Amino acid sequence: MNMKLKIKIAGPKVHDVGYRVFLLKHAMNLALPGLSTYNWEENGQQEVIALVEGDEARIAAFRQMVEKNKPELAEVSKVTSEDYNGEVGRASEVAMFCSFVQLDKAIPLLLDMRDDLKAVRKNTDTIPQISEDMKAVRKTTDATFDEIKGMREDIQPGYGMHFRQVQSDVKAIKERLGMQ
Repeated sequence: MNMKLKIKIAGPKVHDVGYRVFLLKHAMNLALPGLSTYNWEENGQQEVIALVEGDEARIAAFRQMVEKNKPELAEVSKVTSEDYNGEVGRASEVAMFCSFVQLDKAIPLLLDMRDDLKAVRKNTDTIPQISEDMKAVRKTTDATFDEIKGMREDIQPGYGMHFRQVQSDVKAIKERLGMQ
């Protein structure tokens, strides 16, 4: 026997958290043929209304799921249900509607991403020039290092002799002082 139920989900944050898609997914998992969902606001409180139609066991399972589960970002303060006698749409219609709602939200984001990608491409067009500049700096740096290395080699023999003399003098002083 088919029955109809109106479920009201109320709370400070039940809109824009994917609640209708969440309800649709669970209704489809339970093979409920009838589902209509819509957002509502009552006395400053957000509400999601779900109208469901199906056999008694599936409706009971759906109601239990709604009472125990919610989308991750939702803040629910109360879930109520009552018998319903009006028209209930098809779950497939809700699926189509949810797809359009999600596309409506996604298109502006996708356009922003496209514009950002164009800006990144424009900025990376200068990379070949930067690469050539880096090669020129590297050549100059290598030449400078070679020049410094040559200077060090020029003074190193004298520096080495001087260092050995200092070591010898320190050793002689320690011997005179009885330190070894």
